[in-house]
Amino acid sequence: MLIHPWDAARDDDEWRTWLATRDFGQIAANGPDGGPPVVVPTHFLYDGAAEVLLHLARPNPLWTAIEADPVVLLTVHDDYAYIPGGWRTGSPETGVPTSYYASVQLTCRAEIVDDAEGKAEILRRQLAHFQPDGAHGVVAAGEGPYHRQLPGLRGLRLAVTEVRAKFKYDGRRTVEDLERIAGMLAERGRPGDAGAREQQLRRMAGK
Repeated sequence: MLIHPWDAARDDDEWRTWLATRDFGQIAANGPDGGPPVVVPTHFLYDGAAEVLLHLARPNPLWTAIEADPVVLLTVHDDYAYIPGGWRTGSPETGVPTSYYASVQLTCRAEIVDDAEGKAEILRRQLAHFQPDGAHGVVAAGEGPYHRQLPGLRGLRLAVTEVRAKFKYDGRRTVEDLERIAGMLAERGRPGDAGAREQQLRRMAGK
Protein backbone atom coordinates (compact mmCIF):
# COMPACT_ATOMS: atom_id res chain seq x y z
CA MET A 1 0.00 0.00 0.00
CA LEU A 2 1.47 3.33 -1.10
CA ILE A 3 1.27 5.91 1.69
CA HIS A 4 2.22 9.50 0.88
CA PRO A 5 3.24 11.63 3.88
CA TRP A 6 0.01 13.67 3.69
CA ASP A 7 -2.08 10.46 3.80
CA ALA A 8 -0.27 8.82 6.72
CA ALA A 9 -1.85 8.46 10.15
CA ARG A 10 -0.77 11.34 12.33
CA ASP A 11 -0.05 9.00 15.22
CA ASP A 12 -1.03 5.59 16.58
CA ASP A 13 -4.09 7.03 18.33
CA GLU A 14 -5.63 8.02 14.99
CA TRP A 15 -5.61 4.56 13.45
CA ARG A 16 -6.36 2.81 16.75
CA THR A 17 -9.46 4.96 17.28
CA TRP A 18 -10.64 4.28 13.73
CA LEU A 19 -9.99 0.53 13.93
CA ALA A 20 -11.62 0.20 17.36
CA THR A 21 -15.06 0.55 15.76
CA ARG A 22 -14.41 -1.98 12.99
CA ASP A 23 -14.26 -5.76 13.26
CA PHE A 24 -14.57 -7.11 9.71
CA GLY A 25 -11.76 -7.37 7.20
CA GLN A 26 -9.77 -9.68 4.98
CA ILE A 27 -6.89 -11.99 5.86
CA ALA A 28 -4.38 -12.61 3.08
CA ALA A 29 -1.76 -15.37 3.16
CA ASN A 30 0.84 -16.41 0.61
CA GLY A 31 -0.48 -19.13 -1.68
CA PRO A 32 1.16 -22.53 -1.16
CA ASP A 33 3.55 -23.83 -3.86
CA GLY A 34 3.70 -20.48 -5.63
CA GLY A 35 -0.07 -20.23 -6.06
CA PRO A 36 -2.04 -16.97 -5.82
CA PRO A 37 -2.63 -15.42 -2.39
CA VAL A 38 -5.42 -16.90 -0.29
CA VAL A 39 -7.80 -14.11 0.84
CA VAL A 40 -10.57 -14.72 3.37
CA PRO A 41 -13.21 -12.15 4.45
CA THR A 42 -13.93 -12.56 8.16
CA HIS A 43 -14.99 -11.01 11.43
CA PHE A 44 -12.17 -10.64 13.94
CA LEU A 45 -11.48 -9.38 17.44
CA TYR A 46 -8.52 -7.02 17.88
CA ASP A 47 -7.33 -6.21 21.39
CA GLY A 48 -6.13 -2.75 20.31
CA ALA A 49 -2.48 -3.58 20.89
CA ALA A 50 -0.77 -6.80 19.86
CA GLU A 51 -3.24 -9.61 19.19
CA VAL A 52 -6.11 -10.51 16.86
CA LEU A 53 -8.43 -13.47 17.52
CA LEU A 54 -10.79 -15.29 15.17
CA HIS A 55 -11.96 -18.70 14.07
CA LEU A 56 -12.74 -20.30 10.71
CA ALA A 57 -14.22 -23.58 9.50
CA ARG A 58 -11.79 -26.48 9.33
CA PRO A 59 -12.12 -26.91 5.51
CA ASN A 60 -11.07 -23.28 4.89
CA PRO A 61 -8.14 -23.10 2.41
CA LEU A 62 -6.40 -20.53 4.61
CA TRP A 63 -5.10 -23.26 6.91
CA THR A 64 -2.92 -24.85 4.24
CA ALA A 65 -1.49 -21.44 3.36
CA ILE A 66 -0.70 -20.62 7.02
CA GLU A 67 0.91 -23.99 7.60
CA ALA A 68 3.24 -23.23 4.69
CA ASP A 69 3.93 -19.63 5.78
CA PRO A 70 2.53 -18.19 9.05
CA VAL A 71 3.01 -14.53 8.05
CA VAL A 72 -0.38 -13.04 7.11
CA LEU A 73 -1.88 -9.62 6.43
CA LEU A 74 -5.16 -8.47 7.96
CA THR A 75 -6.53 -5.52 6.05
CA VAL A 76 -9.51 -3.33 6.92
CA HIS A 77 -10.87 -0.51 4.77
CA ASP A 78 -13.90 1.75 5.09
CA ASP A 79 -15.18 5.32 4.67
CA TYR A 80 -14.51 5.21 0.94
CA ALA A 81 -15.98 7.31 -1.85
CA TYR A 82 -15.28 8.11 -5.51
CA ILE A 83 -14.41 11.79 -6.01
CA PRO A 84 -14.98 13.22 -9.53
CA GLY A 85 -12.19 15.39 -10.89
CA GLY A 86 -14.39 18.46 -11.18
CA TRP A 87 -15.15 18.38 -7.47
CA ARG A 88 -11.47 18.88 -6.75
CA THR A 89 -11.07 21.92 -9.01
CA GLY A 90 -14.51 23.50 -9.03
CA SER A 91 -14.77 23.04 -12.81
CA PRO A 92 -16.49 19.99 -14.38
CA GLU A 93 -14.10 20.00 -17.35
CA THR A 94 -10.90 19.81 -15.31
CA GLY A 95 -9.31 17.84 -12.50
CA VAL A 96 -8.26 14.26 -11.92
CA PRO A 97 -10.70 11.96 -10.12
CA THR A 98 -9.57 10.08 -7.05
CA SER A 99 -10.70 7.70 -4.34
CA TYR A 100 -11.11 8.65 -0.70
CA TYR A 101 -10.66 5.85 1.82
CA ALA A 102 -9.20 4.81 5.14
CA SER A 103 -7.23 1.57 5.43
CA VAL A 104 -5.31 -0.18 8.20
CA GLN A 105 -3.12 -3.19 7.47
CA LEU A 106 -1.82 -5.41 10.25
CA THR A 107 1.08 -7.70 9.43
CA CYS A 108 0.85 -10.67 11.77
CA ARG A 109 2.37 -14.01 12.64
CA ALA A 110 -0.36 -16.62 12.83
CA GLU A 111 -0.68 -19.36 15.44
CA ILE A 112 -3.27 -22.06 14.76
CA VAL A 113 -5.27 -23.13 17.81
CA ASP A 114 -6.60 -26.69 17.69
CA ASP A 115 -7.09 -27.69 21.34
CA ALA A 116 -10.71 -27.60 22.46
CA GLU A 117 -10.26 -25.26 25.41
CA GLY A 118 -8.18 -22.83 23.35
CA LYS A 119 -10.88 -22.71 20.68
CA ALA A 120 -13.59 -22.27 23.31
CA GLU A 121 -11.69 -19.33 24.80
CA ILE A 122 -11.45 -17.61 21.41
CA LEU A 123 -15.16 -18.21 20.81
CA ARG A 124 -16.05 -16.88 24.28
CA ARG A 125 -14.15 -13.67 23.68
CA GLN A 126 -15.61 -13.17 20.22
CA LEU A 127 -19.16 -13.76 21.44
CA ALA A 128 -18.65 -11.37 24.34
CA HIS A 129 -17.76 -8.72 21.76
CA PHE A 130 -20.34 -9.46 19.07
CA GLN A 131 -23.18 -10.52 21.37
CA PRO A 132 -22.59 -8.49 24.55
CA ASP A 133 -26.15 -9.11 25.77
CA GLY A 134 -24.98 -12.58 26.75
CA ALA A 135 -27.63 -14.35 24.68
CA HIS A 136 -25.32 -17.11 23.52
CA GLY A 137 -25.31 -19.68 26.31
CA VAL A 138 -22.34 -21.42 27.88
CA VAL A 139 -19.20 -21.59 25.74
CA ALA A 140 -16.98 -24.39 27.01
CA ALA A 141 -14.95 -27.28 25.67
CA GLY A 142 -17.10 -29.97 27.30
CA GLU A 143 -20.59 -28.51 27.70
CA GLY A 144 -23.09 -26.03 26.35
CA PRO A 145 -24.49 -25.53 22.84
CA TYR A 146 -21.14 -25.17 21.09
CA HIS A 147 -18.87 -27.94 22.33
CA ARG A 148 -20.00 -30.46 19.71
CA GLN A 149 -19.21 -27.92 16.97
CA LEU A 150 -15.67 -27.14 18.14
CA PRO A 151 -14.06 -30.02 16.17
CA GLY A 152 -15.38 -28.42 12.97
CA LEU A 153 -13.45 -25.21 13.42
CA ARG A 154 -9.93 -24.01 14.13
CA GLY A 155 -8.86 -20.93 16.02
CA LEU A 156 -6.34 -18.28 15.06
CA ARG A 157 -4.20 -16.06 17.21
CA LEU A 158 -2.47 -13.35 15.20
CA ALA A 159 0.51 -11.60 16.80
CA VAL A 160 0.74 -8.12 15.28
CA THR A 161 4.27 -7.30 14.10
CA GLU A 162 3.69 -4.20 11.95
CA VAL A 163 0.91 -1.67 11.30
CA ARG A 164 0.44 0.47 8.20
CA ALA A 165 -2.35 3.02 8.17
CA LYS A 166 -3.60 5.38 5.47
CA PHE A 167 -6.23 8.13 5.45
CA LYS A 168 -6.53 9.29 1.83
CA TYR A 169 -8.64 12.44 1.89
CA ASP A 170 -6.81 14.99 -0.27
CA GLY A 171 -4.60 16.15 2.55
CA ARG A 172 -2.60 18.48 0.27
CA ARG A 173 -5.53 20.47 -1.14
CA THR A 174 -6.69 23.88 0.03
CA VAL A 175 -9.35 24.40 2.67
CA GLU A 176 -11.57 25.88 -0.04
CA ASP A 177 -11.24 22.73 -2.15
CA LEU A 178 -11.90 20.44 0.79
CA GLU A 179 -14.96 22.37 1.92
CA ARG A 180 -16.36 22.22 -1.62
CA ILE A 181 -15.77 18.45 -1.78
CA ALA A 182 -17.36 17.95 1.64
CA GLY A 183 -20.42 19.81 0.44
CA MET A 184 -20.65 17.68 -2.70
CA LEU A 185 -20.36 14.48 -0.66
CA ALA A 186 -23.21 15.64 1.58
CA GLU A 187 -25.32 16.51 -1.46
CA ARG A 188 -24.67 13.25 -3.33
CA GLY A 189 -25.35 11.00 -0.34
CA ARG A 190 -24.29 7.66 -1.77
CA PRO A 191 -23.32 4.76 0.53
CA GLY A 192 -19.91 5.61 1.94
CA ASP A 193 -20.17 9.36 1.27
CA ALA A 194 -21.12 10.28 4.84
CA GLY A 195 -18.24 8.29 6.31
CA ALA A 196 -15.74 9.72 3.82
CA ARG A 197 -16.97 13.25 4.54
CA GLU A 198 -16.67 12.68 8.29
CA GLN A 199 -13.08 11.50 7.96
CA GLN A 200 -12.18 14.35 5.61
CA LEU A 201 -13.59 17.00 7.96
CA ARG A 202 -11.93 15.37 10.96
CA ARG A 203 -8.56 15.44 9.22
CA MET A 204 -9.13 19.07 8.18
CA ALA A 205 -9.73 19.95 11.82
CA GLY A 206 -6.48 18.26 12.82
CA LYS A 207 -8.24 15.66 14.93
